[in-house]
Amino acid sequence: MGRSFSLSPRLKAVADLVPQGARLADVGTDHGRLPVWLIQHGKVSQAVASDLRAGPLSRGKALAERWGIGGKISFRLCDGLADIQPEEAEVVTITGMGGETIASILEASPWTGEEGHLYILQAMSGQDGLRRYLSECGFVILRELYVKEGDTLYVIHVARPGKTEPLTQGEIWVGRQARDWESPLRSLYLDQEWRKLCRAVEGLRKSQRPEDLEKRAYFQQVANEVARIRKEWEQWQRS
Repeated sequence: MGRSFSLSPRLKAVADLVPQGARLADVGTDHGRLPVWLIQHGKVSQAVASDLRAGPLSRGKALAERWGIGGKISFRLCDGLADIQPEEAEVVTITGMGGETIASILEASPWTGEEGHLYILQAMSGQDGLRRYLSECGFVILRELYVKEGDTLYVIHVARPGKTEPLTQGEIWVGRQARDWESPLRSLYLDQEWRKLCRAVEGLRKSQRPEDLEKRAYFQQVANEVARIRKEWEQWQRS
């Protein structure tokens, strides 16, 4: 059978980040497209794929069998990493979920904080909550990647266990940046998030409820810092 199997831009960006030859665990694998593609293209030799739902997992098995690699993927019906051992996964990919769900999966596993594991995480929402968890619970975000699929801009976090300076409120919202990053879509992302914060401030402007005043002050503080981060990034791109 010819190699006509393809991934969406979002999953292809995740696949490109997986180190060559790594032992892979794909959590919430859904239809198994990511591990099947990685094995099919020789990026990994074997993988573990887990999902909470029997239906998508069975379709993942069928996809692997269709491409003749059924014996190279171990499919596990389990919650997150519950049935995956640390020695089975040098790299853990978790994609297509909310940031809070991804954080809860990492939190529930007894071994995610151990050295020797790399995490490639793509949250559909709640990136600020995921960054906060990683920052406060012993992970270093090595880089962020942005990929556009249709009209949606997705964020992918690459993290590992380790110590780093805590993220500021603005960095929790848009991530920490470095001058040497090659990230052509970061300007678009920073602009998108800054505008979102400004809309939140404006939406709360007429309310005098104490809780809304507190929210407005928080969003204004974060918007100000994101504006500074945005300006810094723009200056770096011009230099």
